[in-house]
Amino acid sequence: MSKDNQNKETQHQDAQHKDAQEMKPDDLGIKPNGINPEGQETMPDGLNPDDLGIKPDNLNPDDLGMEAEDLLLSWPEKYAALEAKYNDLNDQFLRKAADFDNYRKRMGRERQELVEFANQSLLSDLLPVIDDFERAIKSTESSKDFNSFYEGIGMIEKVLISQLESKWGLKRFDSEGEVFDPNRHEAVQMEKSPDITEARVKAEFQKGYTLRDRVIRYAKVMVQVPEE
Repeated sequence: MSKDNQNKETQHQDAQHKDAQEMKPDDLGIKPNGINPEGQETMPDGLNPDDLGIKPDNLNPDDLGMEAEDLLLSWPEKYAALEAKYNDLNDQFLRKAADFDNYRKRMGRERQELVEFANQSLLSDLLPVIDDFERAIKSTESSKDFNSFYEGIGMIEKVLISQLESKWGLKRFDSEGEVFDPNRHEAVQMEKSPDITEARVKAEFQKGYTLRDRVIRYAKVMVQVPEE
């Protein structure tokens, strides 16, 4: 072989070696993810495990809205289980509804009794006063002493007013000589006077009362007003 031929053969081998070094796996139809470092094949791109009939190992029945044991039941068994659960919940609902209805009726009765007997304590406190009046009246049958009867009635009044004020917060107020106050006084008569500069109560016909500082009855009065 001539020297020229030897040189051509050497150049041809060098070119083949270089091409082999630059060759990529894709040139042979092999994708990089088809082989892992341990030499085991992996799933090619675009291939779904379901296409091979493979089920995932971590399939959760809850993802399907089912209990784990329900997956093992037939449709009649599932229907029977659901019907039993419905009956149980419906029974609980009916019991709760009945309990609430009984509670509502009981509260209604208690509220009605509270209204009907709200004044029981007050009336119980008035009973001794009634007894005192009965004794005072009976005393006049054996004695015609008016002064003693008058004093006894006065004492009963004081006891009654004191008890209502101390225990129940009921107070009566005096109005005669006071400045006229439309929030406390009801004018039933009126007269003009040159001696005053503002309206005043000249006479009191009926006393007024407050219950814990709230006026529950206006005093009926005669009012004097300045002359114009």
